[in-house]
Amino acid sequence: MGEPIQNPGFFDAHCDTVMKLLDAGEDFLQPGGSKHLSWPEMQDADVRYQVFACFVLSARYPGTEYARACEMIDAVEGMAHATGGGLQIVRTSGDLARAATGEIRAAILSLEGADPLGDDPERLRDFFDRGVRSLIFAWQDNAFSGTAFGTNTPLSAQGRALLALCEDLGVVVDVSHLSDRAFDDVASLSTRPFVATHSNCRSLCPSPRNLTDAMIRTLADRGGVMGINLSPAFLDPAFLAAVNPLREESLRPGISEDEKRSLWNRMMGIPSPPLDWAVRHIQHAMTVGGEDCIGMGGDLDGISRTPEGIDSVTDYIRFLPLLEAAGLSERQIEKVCYRNFLRAFSELLPA
Repeated sequence: MGEPIQNPGFFDAHCDTVMKLLDAGEDFLQPGGSKHLSWPEMQDADVRYQVFACFVLSARYPGTEYARACEMIDAVEGMAHATGGGLQIVRTSGDLARAATGEIRAAILSLEGADPLGDDPERLRDFFDRGVRSLIFAWQDNAFSGTAFGTNTPLSAQGRALLALCEDLGVVVDVSHLSDRAFDDVASLSTRPFVATHSNCRSLCPSPRNLTDAMIRTLADRGGVMGINLSPAFLDPAFLAAVNPLREESLRPGISEDEKRSLWNRMMGIPSPPLDWAVRHIQHAMTVGGEDCIGMGGDLDGISRTPEGIDSVTDYIRFLPLLEAAGLSERQIEKVCYRNFLRAFSELLPA
């Protein structure tokens, strides 16, 4: 047998670790706790590029969305400062190149949902000045876009203006969470590549959060990349079928807190799928869109469950033998682990 494949390093296109620090009091410098990602674990796994989502939803922060987004950006700045410069917020393609050499590890700021902009696309300029370089227009339907679990509305006039401003500034457009109609609008109106940082293949698992084969082909044709999401409900159709009725029941109007807890416990009792489900999605995306369209976007700290064998970001190395066993070449594994997203972000960020 040959030597085991060496870890090429990772570009992870989506995590929600900032929420764990602000809402659960977690310490970025210490592994463990309730979070999946910390500074020591990033180093152990050799995560060289990490997109940190600043997730702000109007339903949770009515009237204070802008301030909450600034608080989350402040938190990432504090995380970077705490590492003594080892982690740095990157703003340009040149900054990304520094991370490629190992000189720094790159933190990329993303707004997950444009709710902090209110209904004014021009407010994106404020966040661009703070270092935001990636944007998901909506997590729930908002003034800019419809979403996967919403009413399938397209981009609004404000959303189309926001798309044009993203391209002018050099902000990466991320279509994860968007409705099918909004995806089509981005595809038809954009002039630059766009990405789906944490979305899987709908033909394998029929969640509306996943991309159809036609979407994957369009994304790939435009030079974009999709990141494999490790949420079991976006990976395994059997898990999705088992958990969906319980989740829908938990959202029933008038349900008691005791009933919600019981349903949650039942959902948590459903076995997690094996990690090879993620490999299947990677293989399918490559079959549909080619080897340049797929990367990692684990959604760590944004998901309550992970596949078997993934307890933290350090377990990303478990992908390497699985991808090799699935027949991927060393070049293809490197593309999945970091090269594809590095190429796309390097092209899209300001020079």
